[in-house]
Amino acid sequence: MEKFDRKPTAAGPESAFTGEVLMDALRGPIGDSRTAMSHVHFAPGARTHWHWHPVGQTLYGTQGVGLVVTRTGEVLTLEPGRTVWIPPQEEHWHGAREDSLMSHLAVQEADEEDETVTWLEPVSDEEFARANAEAARR
Repeated sequence: MEKFDRKPTAAGPESAFTGEVLMDALRGPIGDSRTAMSHVHFAPGARTHWHWHPVGQTLYGTQGVGLVVTRTGEVLTLEPGRTVWIPPQEEHWHGAREDSLMSHLAVQEADEEDETVTWLEPVSDEEFARANAEAARR
């Protein structure tokens, strides 16, 4: 058995997030396992930039209400107890709705080059507003 040394809570970097985001790294790759897991906390309106994962990503809602949005325009609501799987290389973003905080567990694997994510451009305010409006219509 091997223990992952907990790292202090850290602010999400501006190169990957818009708004106030705090991250708790729960585990990194250990031994032969390439799995990494974080508990990520988003203030209302905070969100990731567009990005993709080479081996996919699982999100599990723990608090509040958030959005998971793909380049094709699919909008899913992420609430406590809901799990969302994003397939490998699917461009997406996720974050809190404009009127709610949101926290989720994020689980992803590193590929053969030890990469877990490729960050792209920020989500525009217009893209964010469209996703919020779509979620509110449901």
